Parts: sequence; C-alpha cells; structure tokens
Amino acid sequence: MLITIPNVLSEHELQQYRLHLSSADWESGVSSAGEQSLSVKQNLQLNPDSKLTQQLGDHILQALSENTMFVSAALPLKISSPMFNRYQNGGHYGWHVDNAIRIIPGTPIRLRTDLSATVFLNDADDYVGGELCIKDMYGEHQIKLNAGDMVLYPSTSLHQVLPVTRGQRLASFLWIESMIRDHEQREILFDLDQNIQILGAQHGLDNSQVVNLSALYHRLIRLHVDT
Repeated sequence: MLITIPNVLSEHELQQYRLHLSSADWESGVSSAGEQSLSVKQNLQLNPDSKLTQQLGDHILQALSENTMFVSAALPLKISSPMFNRYQNGGHYGWHVDNAIRIIPGTPIRLRTDLSATVFLNDADDYVGGELCIKDMYGEHQIKLNAGDMVLYPSTSLHQVLPVTRGQRLASFLWIESMIRDHEQREILFDLDQNIQILGAQHGLDNSQVVNLSALYHRLIRLHVDT
C-alpha cells in the first residue's frame, strides 16, 4: 500500500519551516545510517537532538494526529520523532530498506517500523531530481510531491532517493508502528473506512447501512489490533 496524503502542512506552516531550515546547522546524514546504508547515503540532516528538530517534529506529530486520512491509513500505535534532511549538489540515497526496529531518541522505547513516511517541505519545481523511488510487487514508483504533501509506504519496501542535480530538496521523514501489523489487513481496513466516509457524506452518518458498515469496521479492528 502506497498512499499520498495531501496538505499535511499548510502554506503558512511551510513558509515558517523553510525560514527556520534555511539558517539551521546541517550535518552529514551518514551519522544516522545503518551499516548497510553507509555506502549509498549522501545527504544532510538536522541533529535529531537539536531544539529546532524537536520543535518542528512536535508540530508535525500534532498535524498528523489531526489528519483523518493519515490516522485511517496508518492506524498508528507509535510514531518516531520526525527527522529532517536536505539533498543538493548531487546528493542521493541509494537502494536500501529501513531498519526493522528503531529506538525513539532519549527514551528506551523501541518501535517496529511498519510504515515509512516522507513529508515534502518544498515544491517539486524547486529542484531537479530527488524523486523517491519505491519498489513493490507492482514495479517501481517515482514519487515527487507538492510541498506539504506526504507519502506513506511499507517500511519493508526497497527504496532510494535519486540525485538532486539542481536546487535543494527539503523533507521530513518518520516511521510508524501500526496497531495493525499486517499490511494487507491494514489496506482492507483503510479501503473500508474510506468508503464509509464517502457513503456517510452522501447519505448521512446516521444512515442505517452506514452505521452497519461502521460497526463492521470496528469489529474488524478489534479482531486484528496488535497493541
């Protein structure tokens, strides 16, 4: 399941993000790479322990908690602290798979990476290259979204970021441990919930069939939830 979620951040919020990030202290992204990724990673990142990273990350977490499409798609149990990266001057990140387990910085909490997410922070026209390429059973997908949009995909997917040959690409990235471990079950629940929302808008949330479908959705959640 690969899902794009529009307008996670507003234009005003994005302007504030870009203002702060333009004067931030960036460091080599190699510091957060796993052993397998060291040889294929060439980008810049904010220090995850910096005050700016924590402030902007907390803001993104709040935005996600209020985004009904994200909650429906991810059914999040735990979310990692968002991090921030910058690609420029040929910067890239070759084919890799995200680590299965991550530790939330500053805590003993471990998080199983069911889903990976990227929030694009500047417009696609601001840079050349920088597509997020994701491989799944249906082939290779190249993702380059508008500022403020998010892509959500299984962390088991092989993926890469193509070289940025002009301009710079700014993004935030994070991982989610879902209440529903199985990707197919989560996808079915997301499809069901989206159809319930459509039918509810057309016929009213108190429509008997909409109520019955909603009850079925929550029964399935109870059957498959993993907490």
